[in-house]
Amino acid sequence: MFSNLIGNQRVKDSLLQLLRSERVPNSLLFAGPEGVGKKQFAIELARSFVCQTGKLACGTCTACKRVGLFNTPTSEKGDDYDLVFFGEHSDVGIVIPYKRNLRVGAIRALEIQSNYRPFEARARVFIIDDADKMNDAASNALLKTLEEPSSTTYLILITSRPDSLLSTIRSRCQMIRFAPVAETELEDLLVKRRKFNPKDAKLAARIANGQVATALTIDLDKFRSQRVTQLSVIEKAFINVDRAALLRSAEQMNDAKNKDLFEENLAILETLIRDMWMMKNASLPEAIRNFDIAEELERVSPEIDPRQLGAALNEIESLRQSLAVNINRKSATDALFMKIAA
Repeated sequence: MFSNLIGNQRVKDSLLQLLRSERVPNSLLFAGPEGVGKKQFAIELARSFVCQTGKLACGTCTACKRVGLFNTPTSEKGDDYDLVFFGEHSDVGIVIPYKRNLRVGAIRALEIQSNYRPFEARARVFIIDDADKMNDAASNALLKTLEEPSSTTYLILITSRPDSLLSTIRSRCQMIRFAPVAETELEDLLVKRRKFNPKDAKLAARIANGQVATALTIDLDKFRSQRVTQLSVIEKAFINVDRAALLRSAEQMNDAKNKDLFEENLAILETLIRDMWMMKNASLPEAIRNFDIAEELERVSPEIDPRQLGAALNEIESLRQSLAVNINRKSATDALFMKIAA
C-alpha cells in the first residue's frame, strides 16, 4: 500500500498505523501544499476499505482497480456539480467545486449518500476536493454530516488552505499534514517515468517546488518560452521602466491565447523575482529555482533595489489571493505592473 506514491513517508506510516489498529477516524482532513499527492493518498486509503483480498489496498483485485476514475462533468452548468460523483465503484465518491466554489447542493447530496450502507464494500468513502472552497451554506450543511457520521462512512476533506475552513469543521476532523516532496525524489521519478535527462529532471523538480502533479505535467519547452516572456516583464518593470510596454504585456497575459495560462505565467514571474531577491540576500545556490539561467539573473539583479523585489512579491501575492473572487484580471494585472514599476 502507498508503494506507488512518492514522498510523505510520515503520512504513509500514520495511515498504515491507523488502518492496522482499525482506528481510522470517520472524518479526516488532508492538508498541505497544492500538488503533493493528497488526492492520490485519499484514493489509496479508499482502496483499503473496498479491497477484496482483506489486505490493505492490494491494488490488483477488481475492486481496487475500479477505484480512482470518477465520472466528473466538464460542463459550464453549475447544477451539474450538485452531485456526488462515482466511478466504476459505487462505494467511493467525490465532490468537486464548480469553478471556485463547492456548491451547497453537492454537500447536501453528500449528506444523503453518506447515510446509505455500503453496496459491496465494508465501508463507503467520500472525498471532498478543495474543501476550502465551501461557502458558509455549504460548510454548515457539511457540519450536519460531521456531527452524526455513519459508522460505515468515511469522509476525507482535501485542502491546501485549512485555515479557510470553519473551526467547527476542523475540530471534527483528524488533520493529516502533508509536506512538499523532496527534490531528489521528484528527479528520480521524472527520470524513470518521463525519461527526462538528469539536467532537465533537476530543473523540472526545482521548478515544481515539491509538487508531484506539477513535476509530472510540466512541459519544459513551453515553460522556457513563458519564462522568456516574463523576463521581459522584469526588464520593463525594473530596468527600463517602460510603462506603456508593461500595459501591452498585461494585455498579452490576458488575451484569448493566454488567459488560461494566466496563473501559470504569474507563478513564473513570481519565481523569477523571488530568485533575484534570494540572490540579493546571498542565498545558497540550491535555493535558486531557475538555476539554469542564474548568470542572466545575476546580470540583471545588481541594478535592482532588493526592497523593490520584496514589494513586488507582496503585490503578486495580494493579486493571487484576490483570484479567489471574480476580479477583472486585465485591470488587476495593469495595476500590478504599474505598482512594481513605481
